[in-house]
Amino acid sequence: MKSAKFIENKIDDLKQRSLTIGSYIGETPLFPIQKLHSNKDVKIFAKLEWQQFGGSVKARPAYRIIRDAIKNGKLDQTKHLLDASSGNTGIAYAHVGAALDIPVTLCLPENASEERKQILKALGVNLKLTSRSGGTDEAQGVAKSIFEEQPEKYFYADQYSNPSNWKAHYDTTGPEIWDQTDHTLTHFITGLGTTGTFTGTARFLKEQYPDIQLIGLQPDLAMHGLEGWKHLETAITPKIYDSSVPDEIRTVSTEEAHEVVKLTARKEGLLISPSSGANLAGALQLAEQLDEGVIVTIFPDDTSKYGEIFNQLF
Repeated sequence: MKSAKFIENKIDDLKQRSLTIGSYIGETPLFPIQKLHSNKDVKIFAKLEWQQFGGSVKARPAYRIIRDAIKNGKLDQTKHLLDASSGNTGIAYAHVGAALDIPVTLCLPENASEERKQILKALGVNLKLTSRSGGTDEAQGVAKSIFEEQPEKYFYADQYSNPSNWKAHYDTTGPEIWDQTDHTLTHFITGLGTTGTFTGTARFLKEQYPDIQLIGLQPDLAMHGLEGWKHLETAITPKIYDSSVPDEIRTVSTEEAHEVVKLTARKEGLLISPSSGANLAGALQLAEQLDEGVIVTIFPDDTSKYGEIFNQLF
């Protein structure tokens, strides 16, 4: 039988290792979008979120959720981290989990891209695929049922309800953007999925500059091709979402997003994902309506996990 001292040392070691991983999360660059709009008095910047450990914007909340759970004694190497994901948060969980020897079980819609599934399998994730028609809403229900059946085996991260999700962006994404724009930011615009990126970043920026305009984006249709995004009128609204935060909600079509993906490759030299294309489409539409301003949006990830769409577009 292992002594209390042995267990205590193992927990302390896990906490220290989790802090080390944190040094590779965040601090992503802002990229100026210069060739896709003509008004030189409006500047657009995109945060290149794939340039961090975990490979996407979801590295921030995934790491924060794991770190906080370890700190609070809810997660260690004897429990599986369990959650539902459309892919990117799951991949970030998997990277951090592998680095910390924490097993990961994920409920994932079966129509997630093959690249995402392959990455998750490579990182040792226990995958439970749910129907393509049910999306992440169904995956959440399955994850919750698994947890309720064996609560002793799992830590249910529940990214859609976990405040560590939006707090990760309040503490990192927001301050980074504010500093990187030299406090000149006038508009923040990004898509709504779990809504953590928007909610946390927007709350921080509003505190720094009360006149900032905060714009959330969603798909124009319930049936859309923007992985990770939610059509809030027809989907389960995440508990962490605060409807008082956005000044405005706009819509973007899948077709618009795909067209911007192509333009960004040819004009800016960046290979971005459909959700990144949708964010930039929203930012470009906004720029056309302004006389001047500084707009920041998020590029959640690049094209590396979207081979099928990439082949169709190019």
